[in-house]
Amino acid sequence: MALVNTKKMFEMAYKNGYAIGAFNVNNMEITQGIIEAVAEEKAPLILQVSKGGREYASLSYLRAIIDVVVEENPDIPIAINLDHGDTFETCKQFVDAGFTSVMIDASSKPFEENIEITKQVVEYAHPRDVVVEAELGQLGGIEEEVVGVDDVDTHVADPEQVQEFVEKSGCDSLAIACGTSHGAYKFKTAPTLAFDVIEEIQKRLPGFPLVMHGSSSVLKEFVDLINKYGGQMPNAMGVPEEMVSRASKMGMCKVNIDTDLRLALTSKIRQVFAEIPSEFDPRKYLGPGREAIKEMVKHKLHVVGCAGKAAECR
Repeated sequence: MALVNTKKMFEMAYKNGYAIGAFNVNNMEITQGIIEAVAEEKAPLILQVSKGGREYASLSYLRAIIDVVVEENPDIPIAINLDHGDTFETCKQFVDAGFTSVMIDASSKPFEENIEITKQVVEYAHPRDVVVEAELGQLGGIEEEVVGVDDVDTHVADPEQVQEFVEKSGCDSLAIACGTSHGAYKFKTAPTLAFDVIEEIQKRLPGFPLVMHGSSSVLKEFVDLINKYGGQMPNAMGVPEEMVSRASKMGMCKVNIDTDLRLALTSKIRQVFAEIPSEFDPRKYLGPGREAIKEMVKHKLHVVGCAGKAAECR
């Protein structure tokens, strides 16, 4: 089937208590690992392109890879999303490039300015059948150029502000600050998510899809492999998967995963280089990395609950 936007996905996810996995793509191997997992698990899929991804591989290359994915998997509903678009002009470029979803992240702006910028994107995107994700509040950590706050527990979303923002901006989904954080070093102490805030927002905006950024769990098996084979990642900590699963049943209809993809790929490359120092064939170290991504994504699809849901999201 052709590319879809996320309307039907989120409708079914909210109704049936699961989330759609949204995975960032930066090259062919990462994308192949993701789609192989999704195809085997018969799950809906959101592929995302960030500013860093565009700078590394260029939009034209990434879009071509995604087009192959769509063509070769006609039974899988696939949406493509601009991740953390920082200006109206950037979002417009991606709408015009055929993306089915764009995220405008004006969360660093004052509240009213964030609303106005988001509304401007909405007014351009909606007539072209493109949905708009926005962001309100401040997450923690660092992801590429997105720098968050240090103390995520004191920067959770205000439900009253969320309601006003959605009603005035017209956005289709909203990334909220609920205690998550970007990157591999998300927390200094044991993480807690603001489930009470999520519940209150759900009461005020029934049926409205929320988005959880910074949702990688920084899986120990990959961190241990990286450290075993020369890496230096002490104290790496992510969002516990049981918290991700719980949030996925509470109207958190989209769960972003990027760091775990990077860790899976890097851990296997390091392992190959350490165990076979003479190896110089990229296929021999990128291949195991791709396989690790595939198995990790298959696992994540069950964590967020969207495995087996492709048919109902079409």
